[in-house]
Formats: sequence, C-alpha cells, structure tokens
Amino acid sequence: MKLTHLAALALLAAAPAVYAQEAERAAAIALADKAVANIQKKGVEEACKDFADPKSGYIQGEVYVVVQDMQCKMVCHATIPRMNGKDMIELKDANGKYFTKEMRNVAQSGKPGWVDYVWPNPTSKVLEPKSAYVRKADDKYMVSVGIYTKK
Repeated sequence: MKLTHLAALALLAAAPAVYAQEAERAAAIALADKAVANIQKKGVEEACKDFADPKSGYIQGEVYVVVQDMQCKMVCHATIPRMNGKDMIELKDANGKYFTKEMRNVAQSGKPGWVDYVWPNPTSKVLEPKSAYVRKADDKYMVSVGIYTKK
C-alpha cells in the first residue's frame, strides 16, 4: 500500500511539469498559427519585420518564430538575423541530426508536426533539447516555433 501512495505522490509531483510542457506546446502552436496568418495577410517580407521586432509579440523570451523556404533557405530568424538568407539544408544539431531536412519533410507532408533537436538556448546560452512545431505557411514557406524541453 505504501508503494502505491509513493507512486501516486511521484505522479502528482511530476504533474505540474507535464502541464507546463503541454501549455508551452499549445503556446508554440498558437504562435506558429499567428505567424502563418501574418504571412498570409502581409506577405513574408513584411511579416518577417514583425517576427524580428521584440515589441510585436512574436519573440517571447526563448520562444520565437523562424521562417524558411521549402529548400531550407532561412528567410527570417527572429533572434539570429545573421542566419537570414543562408542555406540551412545541411545544418546539423550538436548530435549530427539534419533537423531542417526533417522540418521540410513535415511541412511538405501538409500536416503540421514536431521535430526534436538540440539548439543553443538564447536565454541560457547552453545547448538544450528543443522541440519545434512546424507547419507550412503556403507552398513556398514553412514556419517553426520551438520550445526548450529541458526543465
């Protein structure tokens, strides 16, 4: 009986972290949907100006919008603008994963989805596990919004 109570307490202790992670995932999805709507309304060039503006609501601490074309060329990266215009097709994470290719595969599937990889956290400056929600903005672009999963 004590083991059952201990197991229940362990589950209850973990519950806030699970709910927080689910809330972060929902927020990432909402931000990606908002970004896609902005691209559809204003066009990618004007929308990218919003994505890079810290006052526009598209940069939320360590969560931000990234737009790439379907050839994995960076159109706009909200927090690392020096990546804009660069070919990301061969970009690998710290574990050697070609995550941008996987993002493209998700976007081209027509169904949004999640891609896991390792990336520097702009807040902590440390490599951390990240999960990015990816969806097609139109036939030319894909939008991703990632959350760091190490909590």
